[in-house]
Amino acid sequence: MRTILHSDCNGFFASVECLYNPQLRDKPVAVCGDKDKRHGIILAKNEIAKKFNVKTGEPIWQAQQKCPELVTASAHYDRYIRFSKMCREIYSDYTEFIEPFGLDEAWLDVTGSTLTHGSGEKIAEEIRYRVKKELGITVSIGVSFNKIFSKLGSDYKKPDAVTVITKENYKDMVWKLKASDLLYVGKATEKKLRQLGVFTIGDLANYPLELLRKNFGKWADILYSFSNGLDFSPVMKSDETSAVKSIGNSTTAIRDLENFEDVKIIFMVLCDSVCRRMREQGFRTKTVCISIRNTELYTITRQKKLGFSTNLNSDVLSTCLELFRENYFFEKNIRSLGVSVSDFEPDTLPHQASIFISEEDIIRQEQLCSTLDVIKNRFGSFAINPAKLMFDKNLSGFSPKEEHTVHPVGYF
Repeated sequence: MRTILHSDCNGFFASVECLYNPQLRDKPVAVCGDKDKRHGIILAKNEIAKKFNVKTGEPIWQAQQKCPELVTASAHYDRYIRFSKMCREIYSDYTEFIEPFGLDEAWLDVTGSTLTHGSGEKIAEEIRYRVKKELGITVSIGVSFNKIFSKLGSDYKKPDAVTVITKENYKDMVWKLKASDLLYVGKATEKKLRQLGVFTIGDLANYPLELLRKNFGKWADILYSFSNGLDFSPVMKSDETSAVKSIGNSTTAIRDLENFEDVKIIFMVLCDSVCRRMREQGFRTKTVCISIRNTELYTITRQKKLGFSTNLNSDVLSTCLELFRENYFFEKNIRSLGVSVSDFEPDTLPHQASIFISEEDIIRQEQLCSTLDVIKNRFGSFAINPAKLMFDKNLSGFSPKEEHTVHPVGYF
């Protein structure tokens, strides 16, 4: 039987900030985005702020209403990346199977280490002690026989704790938890489960699979497997990288987007970044997805499968604009937009010519994109741009390609 750990750094960003500023340790602290750039949301909070029900992802003003004494700190990603690396160096003393899940979380398969280092619980306690002593931050660690339950374990008791979930006790420990505690059960899925009378993980585990499939399709099998402890997915080695499954960028605009022309400017910048990154990876996409968040923080996502593969800015942009026109009608202004592409194939594969599109035009556009990529890589994203982006430089003056930081996140 496997022994899998999931280590989660408690209030990671806030913990690192308190380490650099000891005077903050006894105060409610939240690390926030840049308010001047309208990225004013809570990115992380310490345990004291958590007691006031300050939540990650909520606007700063809302958090301050709950906790008037809240101290807000700016994010320093260079520090978090360094501490994340140091955590993984400690993990590597126990196993080479380390799979990051964001900067602050990682799975460890220590099955092969139990003979030399003791049980999974003993290894977890040793890691917890070392991180606290050597780095000055704390971790909560879940120990179990699969990745899903080990993650539930790291969330079960916080901060600075180890929780063991076994094949013998998981029904007593896991099944009483809310269904939303299960990985990838978000608000929409939780709402749909509630409509079916499913409130806990145990309810989900015992719900007829065929009825789940009628409501969730293929996703039903994953939910059913997760809730019943039937997750057999491996933990990747630390030197392995998962295949790229999607490429995307999103942004919170400097001001509310009030009309289609505002939206088009943002999509032009995002599509340029996404397509440049796609071409660097040597991909063409067949699926384009957009996300729209309005001023009330309500988000919708829509996607379209193309009848062809492409990595051209114009194709991706036109698809984004088409999806937007079909699905949003400006009942509320827009706060942020996102673009992502998936369903890749190598750009070296030959593609079927179309009777509707001139092959010569495609070749010209590909050559143009390649030339623009060279110029922008050498002189920066603002070196050359369409005239459309010059009409409102405040709105278009961001560079997701340069500002984008890739954090290794993903389960499947």
